[in-house]
Amino acid sequence: MKPPKSPALAKAVDHSLGLVFLLPALVVFAYFQWYPILFNFLLGFQQYTPGYDPVWSGWSNFGAVLTDPQLPQAAWNTVVFVVLCLIIGYLVPVAAAVMLGEVRRGKGFFRLAIYMPRIIPGIALYIIWRWIFDPQFGLANQVLGLVGIGPQGWLLDQNQVMVALVIMSTWANFGGTAILYMATLTSVSTELYEAAELDGAGFWGRIRAVTLPSLSSTMKLLLILQLIGTFQVLQEPFVMTGGGPAGASTTLMYLVYNYAFVNAEFGKAGALGTLIFLALLILSVLYVRRSDLAVGKGV
Repeated sequence: MKPPKSPALAKAVDHSLGLVFLLPALVVFAYFQWYPILFNFLLGFQQYTPGYDPVWSGWSNFGAVLTDPQLPQAAWNTVVFVVLCLIIGYLVPVAAAVMLGEVRRGKGFFRLAIYMPRIIPGIALYIIWRWIFDPQFGLANQVLGLVGIGPQGWLLDQNQVMVALVIMSTWANFGGTAILYMATLTSVSTELYEAAELDGAGFWGRIRAVTLPSLSSTMKLLLILQLIGTFQVLQEPFVMTGGGPAGASTTLMYLVYNYAFVNAEFGKAGALGTLIFLALLILSVLYVRRSDLAVGKGV
């Protein structure tokens, strides 16, 4: 008769089996996430050309990036894009989720409708919006003309290009975020809404007393995720404007792309990528420490 296993040994075996099952995922994650971050960090201290051995260059790449005359404009364009996304794009999915939460019939149809832009192929999405923002025949100027506003330059205007990119980005992405908010609202007890109605709360009263407090944690989490995501904007200016007009939509990540794949200055690309990573890391830590996203008293 075999002696029974001790609880401690059984627990250790269970943990070991769990680690074995996690190992493939950890290997893939390390290779595709951690290794590129480390390699990018090392590039910042090297003069590197593909096919040749890297040469260590110390802090020269960081100095070259920080003195690059393109950096201030790229940083300013990035900040403008982030701020406009917060002004235009942060509350749109919240409003959509709240409105759909009040819909009594056809809720499934509207959920699909707002999520549809997320499943449109990227190239089709950009073709659509290039036509919408066309200065001569675009839908945007046609709609403005109906209310007596003259045609706008949109993607061809230095003062309007960032607004146009934010509008396009918001339309393409708000559906996915709204679905997350709606999933959060499904966990809210209907008794809270019924109690609010019994207290005489109308539509706006229910939103203020029940809906927004229920969404607060999710909103705080998605705020930092949106900040990180929009700070790394590249796809929109790369495809829609090529960084123009006159560099008005060149962002920090677009500058990284130009360093690496246009000028073959991989060291400068690594240096700027490292600076962006550190800035976002500091921003994330400060935000989490000052919000209730932190566990206990620390991060």
